Amino acid sequence: MSITVTEGALPRAPHTPARERATLARRRTRAALLFLLPGLALFAVFVLYPIASSLAISFHNWDGMTPKTFAGLDNYRELFASDTFYVALKNNLIWLVLFLLAPPAGLAMALYLNQNVSGIRLVKSLFFAPFVLPGVVVGLVFSWFYDPAFGLLRLIAGHGIAVLGDPRYVTYGIVFAALWPQIPFCMILYLTGLTGINSEIIEAARMEGARGFTLLWHVILPQLRPATFMAVVLTVIGALRSFDLISVMSGGGPFDSSTVLAYFMYDQAIKYYREGYSAAIAVVLFAIMLVYIVWQLRRLVRVES
Repeated sequence: MSITVTEGALPRAPHTPARERATLARRRTRAALLFLLPGLALFAVFVLYPIASSLAISFHNWDGMTPKTFAGLDNYRELFASDTFYVALKNNLIWLVLFLLAPPAGLAMALYLNQNVSGIRLVKSLFFAPFVLPGVVVGLVFSWFYDPAFGLLRLIAGHGIAVLGDPRYVTYGIVFAALWPQIPFCMILYLTGLTGINSEIIEAARMEGARGFTLLWHVILPQLRPATFMAVVLTVIGALRSFDLISVMSGGGPFDSSTVLAYFMYDQAIKYYREGYSAAIAVVLFAIMLVYIVWQLRRLVRVES
């Protein structure tokens, strides 16, 4: 007597919850990677490849048209021996120090505008208006403002001051012009952060007697830490990559006194066709920015943890 066992009658291994969770996790990971793939591809093409290409070009002599010739570290040696490089580095430092006035000024404006009164939206729009203006427009407006013949500064001071023609004042004049749109940008970041503040914590602090600066420092600012991080990081990056206002207002002059690393890089590549030397400047600027960003990210992670 034989017993025939059909395939459908064979017992199946039970699906345990652990196996189901592992399968679901794999599917989610696969789906996440598929969604990230287009963004990663764009990041590789438009960010990673240009960085690697600039690094490679910095070790060559190249005018952008003829074949490259390997130069080793010659471009970096010439760069670190150049007086213009240290002038640009000093001006970048001035930009960085003065530009850091934008976050506290933006915070003060945000606290002032964070009110529920009639017409406050119109006032916010007026304060934010400078940020939406192109850099070229801002540069032209302040060039007219500083003009020693007919500028508004001449009417205010009573006599003409050649701000953009004097090596002592030109960098400070351009930074002041750049702060005009940068402060409203920080203001918007803080206004967005203020909408997410827990009002119950503020009320509890007021019941405990916290007022004024004490309330701001110990209660409000800790809740605005993400907005502060974004404002400071973007402000520092903006200071290090400053270019448009310098190009419009002074062209790096007089006598390269207002040039910065970004404009120095452009000047060498576009005017003198020194692509390898320009790439070396770009690599140095990128290294400075990368060190700062990594330091800020580590600091933020440490504070949040």
